[in-house]
Amino acid sequence: LDVSDCRVVQVKNIQNDGYQAVQLTIGSKKKLSRALESHYKKYKVEPGEVLFEVKINEDSDLNPGQKINVKDFFEIGQKVDITGISKGKGFAGVMKRHNFGGLRASHGVSISHRSHGSTGQNQDPGRVFKGKKMAGRMGAKKVTKQNLKIIDVDENNKLIVVKGSVPGKKNSIIYIKDAVKKN
Repeated sequence: LDVSDCRVVQVKNIQNDGYQAVQLTIGSKKKLSRALESHYKKYKVEPGEVLFEVKINEDSDLNPGQKINVKDFFEIGQKVDITGISKGKGFAGVMKRHNFGGLRASHGVSISHRSHGSTGQNQDPGRVFKGKKMAGRMGAKKVTKQNLKIIDVDENNKLIVVKGSVPGKKNSIIYIKDAVKKN
């Protein structure tokens, strides 16, 4: 995982904002809304693709515009949670999307072997319940992989090596944070 271009935009503290956090950005972006443009100008930081916030416990010595050093935040053997947008798989039927078994291959079932069957009830309640598992778009949702172990931290190339799969396609933006449910 490449963390080479991660830089601080704003440092929030209890006196001014009511909580302690660091606002970070990565990449670069040309077209911005006026509000974001003035926010980046205020702290004299190059505008980035994404603006996100990470809560911190103690007062940090981070300043706006400073690049994040990998070794300061991650160490070998540490457990982390990684969040990203999963790969989009397009429109999928219920067998692929929800692991339905499908209908019988004989006894009157024609053409609709991979369908979901009945969707609702009779007269009462006379509607389909919200959240009913049906065919639809699959993937492209926010996914978090928990308790991934950091195998190596390369300070020179600003890389983190993680054991396990990471959500999303290649070159997508992911968020790395300390594991919530440590084993």
